[in-house]
Amino acid sequence: MSSRKSRMDRYNDLFEENKNDINEILKKSKEMKKEEKSHKKTYNFDDIISESDEKKKFFEDDDMKELFDKRKKQKKDEKTVKNQKQSDSNLDSIFSNSGDKMNNTFFADEEDINNLIEKERKSKNKKSGNKKMKLWQKIVVLLICIGLVFGSILGFLLYGPYPKFRHWLITTAMTTMNHQYLAKWFYSDKTIDDVLKKNYVKESGEGTDTSKVTFVDYSKTKVMYKNKYEKEILTKDKDNDLYKLININDGSMRGYLVVIYDPSKVKMETASSMGSKGEMLVSMAKRTNSVVAMNASGFIDPNYNSNGGRPYGVVIKDGKIVSNLEKANVGGGVIGFTKDNKLILGKMSGEEALKKGVRDAMEFGPYLIVNGKPSFIKGNGGWGTAPRSAIGQRQDGIVLFLVMDGRDYAHGIDGVGMVELTEILAKYGAYNASNLDGGTSSGLVINGELINKPVNGSGEKLTRAIPDAWVVTK
Repeated sequence: MSSRKSRMDRYNDLFEENKNDINEILKKSKEMKKEEKSHKKTYNFDDIISESDEKKKFFEDDDMKELFDKRKKQKKDEKTVKNQKQSDSNLDSIFSNSGDKMNNTFFADEEDINNLIEKERKSKNKKSGNKKMKLWQKIVVLLICIGLVFGSILGFLLYGPYPKFRHWLITTAMTTMNHQYLAKWFYSDKTIDDVLKKNYVKESGEGTDTSKVTFVDYSKTKVMYKNKYEKEILTKDKDNDLYKLININDGSMRGYLVVIYDPSKVKMETASSMGSKGEMLVSMAKRTNSVVAMNASGFIDPNYNSNGGRPYGVVIKDGKIVSNLEKANVGGGVIGFTKDNKLILGKMSGEEALKKGVRDAMEFGPYLIVNGKPSFIKGNGGWGTAPRSAIGQRQDGIVLFLVMDGRDYAHGIDGVGMVELTEILAKYGAYNASNLDGGTSSGLVINGELINKPVNGSGEKLTRAIPDAWVVTK
């Protein structure tokens, strides 16, 4: 390397001494190239000499080493250099040779230099492109890995050895109006039927014994609370003897229990155009000046796009049958209040209900508690988890309206099934209780304001029009 540097230094000195001659040669070369109409860019070798950094870069490059070796061979062929260890005088004689020789030698090198520069530029571009491609490849590989992991987890949940998720998905989807396809996408009809057979509610088959319900005036009785739930029930809010709202927050459950102290204030209210279209719960409550209102009947919903105007089963209002359509076939039966303000549950026709003294009623199910006995619930009951509504009455005559939120996955609120619904009502002392229509229909209004946080099947924070409601009047 040291011998090369010294030789280059001698080159530089000689170039500097013969600068004028070299410039003249370059000028002539350019004129010749113009005449030949060459499209190649001329590289000014004099500029290389005058810019020390560039010169150093070129001379220290391995490709340039090969270039100058090539130039030595060219000079040897032209018989301008007889051996590699020539003296300074020999070098001087080289630079004093004719312009044609100088032109041929330097511009052969000049073309090679231009080719090397172009090669280096393409090499850098190629390397840069390779780096971009590698980054793109990394992103693709990452996405593929994420997809494989997600797909593996989903496959394990859907078809793995643990059936809990599979049962939850099928039972939840099959009880919705718009999303049964979520079950049918992944499972055959046979699998769906098998799962539903393993998740069901078996009612006791008994009818309500209303004689077991005895009204108690706690204002005239010293109270010994059985548990914290009874204390919550019986401790009234100040200046409010009509109702009390109890918030339920238990892990992934969020709900609202309304305690109605006077069952005579509980009535059935219907949509203003029931039979043709439903009405929003808030509108119904405001129109009837109801203090509390909760959704009641399910409704006939062909192709899952009805307006909620046609309730399932019988509807009785003020002692008269106002609607009597096909049954929902969800268990249960008539859910009503007698003229002596007792909740009655029974599988009967509308006419039979009137004979039993029912003043207000609707029809749905399943029954959750009858005469203090909870229904047998296999698995999750076959209803999955969703927003729910239920009605019940304690043995002391106090009525319970229960509405549970669901589908609020951002806050971890999935909803409840029949098991949880029954447990909550039982804790608060329900002696008779039944499930009502749920999902997007679930709603609770107090003093004209929607209290619960409904979420429909598409994730929107909306409820929907319904055919009727249980209301509390002043």
